[in-house]
Amino acid sequence: MDSPRLNLLDEPLIRIRDAEGTLQRLSLPALFVQLGRDAVRDYPALRPHQRHPWHALLVQLAALALHEAGETAPWDNAADWRAALLALTPDHPDGCAFSLLAPHDQPAFLQAPVPGGSLEGWKEITAPDALDMLVTSKNHDLKGERMRRAKVDDWVFAICALQTEGAYTKAGPTEFYFGSVRMSGLQGSRPHVGVMPNGGPGRRWIRDVRIGLLGRETISDTYGMDGFGTKLTWTVPWTGKSPGLPVGELDPMFVEICRLVRLTADAETSSLRALRRGSEAQRVAGKDLRGCVGDLWTPLDRKYSAERPSAFQIGKSGVSYSTVAELLYPQTEARFIPCPAQKIQPSDGDAGVDVLFGGIARGQKGVSAGLQYRKVIVPARAVGMLRRGQLSPLSQASKERVNAIGKMKREVLWPALTHLFDTGKSREKNEKTPDSVKDRANTFCSMFELAEDARFFDDLNREIETDDPRAERLAWQISLAKRAEAVLRSAFAIGPQCGERRYRARSRALSYFHGALRGDKHFPALAHHLRTQPAAEEAAS
Repeated sequence: MDSPRLNLLDEPLIRIRDAEGTLQRLSLPALFVQLGRDAVRDYPALRPHQRHPWHALLVQLAALALHEAGETAPWDNAADWRAALLALTPDHPDGCAFSLLAPHDQPAFLQAPVPGGSLEGWKEITAPDALDMLVTSKNHDLKGERMRRAKVDDWVFAICALQTEGAYTKAGPTEFYFGSVRMSGLQGSRPHVGVMPNGGPGRRWIRDVRIGLLGRETISDTYGMDGFGTKLTWTVPWTGKSPGLPVGELDPMFVEICRLVRLTADAETSSLRALRRGSEAQRVAGKDLRGCVGDLWTPLDRKYSAERPSAFQIGKSGVSYSTVAELLYPQTEARFIPCPAQKIQPSDGDAGVDVLFGGIARGQKGVSAGLQYRKVIVPARAVGMLRRGQLSPLSQASKERVNAIGKMKREVLWPALTHLFDTGKSREKNEKTPDSVKDRANTFCSMFELAEDARFFDDLNREIETDDPRAERLAWQISLAKRAEAVLRSAFAIGPQCGERRYRARSRALSYFHGALRGDKHFPALAHHLRTQPAAEEAAS
């Protein structure tokens, strides 16, 4: 190949739909102009798991270009964006670093130069979805290598997702594919946490670019980065054997790559294909950092070490209500350190704010355990309290509700279910409950908690917004108890069904359930309410 081809700075290679749904093809500078106008509705070729990698890349590139040019606001013309992006690669004025195809000893878009330019022994990939970062345990989870008539932007989005969010995989005894330095470990993933402002992708892009520009100095000081360091890691030659780039030599908004990949074109059909090979080390040397490199969308987790936190990790079960509550409304000595993108900004307005929590859960060998997303509304009153630093009432309210659900499940519902499935037997204190009974009780408790998870923030927001939080909390506890009892009664269908055992099991289960609710041990306010109800009803009659 004599010269770069498919240059994103000049050619309209990225498909978008505008606000009216009209399909357009844009260059990267033209895309930035349209994002600045919030005139992009979506990207028709962008797959769900690629949305955040693409958004993050666009934010980082824009923030780097603006900072390098000494500007603080996005330009409204493509020529300025083109000049600023090209200025990020002064050693490559021909634009090869933003071209999908370039001589292999030169950088190409998200592709490091290969010293000598030889790709002998590299493995061929003929479809962008085979190049992508997703590794599923079974082919029916998400069919692989289906994109046989792929367009150029299919390859752009695939290589973006792979290079910025790829996870560790091992393809053979000596063939290793290392993951992003922005992850907590080899089996980690890059989370996506941040405010979702009203509008299209452009509104969020403008917001996060501003956060990136304002937060450069803090990130640099916190993580020991170089404000004049390497910005685009794909411009530095990489053999796969050399030590990784030190984090201290990188710009705070650096764009990383984690894999040795080169795109090329078929000689006969001109269709794109990829070649890849493993490496012996991470591109960025950050194993001991546990993903703590100042990523705008990654909260830090102090679960295992307060002194050495790690990047927040999405679990296989998704983003639970208890985790989100801790992330949204951190307590004193909080487990999580919020990320910059989730902090509410003046530009977010005074009404309710949507906060997105997401990411790909990972299993062994980098296998995907699912794309997990959760959007939570922070009500207007909570927005004002967060801005004023009044975290205590919010964290206390959310903590009390999380604890209440846990108590209802463990101390009230679960024992009642075991009485039901154990046919109402009276066992000695040290006598073990059969595992089969426990398993069935756990199944119904999980159903109860999943239902509470789904409605948790709607219920919590009503307490935050009300002028009488104590009354609202009691009303919630009453309805919580009713929903728990409904789950218990639904379990009657698979409990004992014949004769005396049926009545004994159900009677014992209900007796325990209501007795636990009316005692002061678990829910004192609810217990007082329930004990006074019969007297009030009798007086009314």
